[in-house]
Amino acid sequence: MRISGKDLSVKLKAEMAASMPSIEEKYGRVPHLAVILVGEDPGSVSYVTGKAKACEAVGIKNTTIRRDASISEEELLGLVRELNADPLVDGILVQLPLPKHIDENKVIETIALEKDVDGFHPLNVAALWQKRPCTVACTPKGIMKLLAQAGVEVKGKKAVVVGRSNIVGLPVAKLLLDANATVTIAHSRTENLAAVTREADILVVAVGRPHTVTADMVKPGAVVIDVGVNRDPESGKLCGDCDTDAVEAVASAITPVPGGVGPMTITCLMENTIELFLRSR
Repeated sequence: MRISGKDLSVKLKAEMAASMPSIEEKYGRVPHLAVILVGEDPGSVSYVTGKAKACEAVGIKNTTIRRDASISEEELLGLVRELNADPLVDGILVQLPLPKHIDENKVIETIALEKDVDGFHPLNVAALWQKRPCTVACTPKGIMKLLAQAGVEVKGKKAVVVGRSNIVGLPVAKLLLDANATVTIAHSRTENLAAVTREADILVVAVGRPHTVTADMVKPGAVVIDVGVNRDPESGKLCGDCDTDAVEAVASAITPVPGGVGPMTITCLMENTIELFLRSR
């Protein structure tokens, strides 16, 4: 089967929207997400537009702050500090990537921990690895929700994560480990990658290269989560990191691209914003 993140996203956003009137009645306002967009990168503009639409659907207040790509690092850090100090802002997101003259790590570290809606702050990352309460990064959180929705039993299963980024690979490996899977992290330097991926009952692919995982790399009956969003070099269409049509014939379940992990990332951003708002109350 195809695991639809789009369908689950619609369901979860409707549930969050239904909770907004009681939240506003109890606390006098709704949660507020501030998004900073630097420059006009087409992918970033598209993501920020999608986030604004999701906020509208859920009933969360959204403020998008646009700045030119020439903004200095200190100016951007000053803007983040202003939002940190604003008691009416509950979540802060700085859209990545940033221009090369700006240190992304410095920006992420400047966001107040209690407003780090992306879950990228070093103290949130540390808390995740120490099994302490934290804000979980949106894409890994969405992946776990997709597995639960599809009825996939994680406990005792062998999971392989292909990719070791701070945004997806490492945190989703930790979440799978916490769900009692036996986890292997593979990457571009893994020798005989196909032999490793064929051992997986649950295969998460997050490498950012189209058609990296082919049918012969997948164990029959495995569940495949395709995190990639790429342009097919031949057709120009959106595609994932897997050869979806071929892998689908081998796997028991797979997430499509588009319509799989992507919608859940934005949905979990909405959920994180609400959680931060309630936590601060």
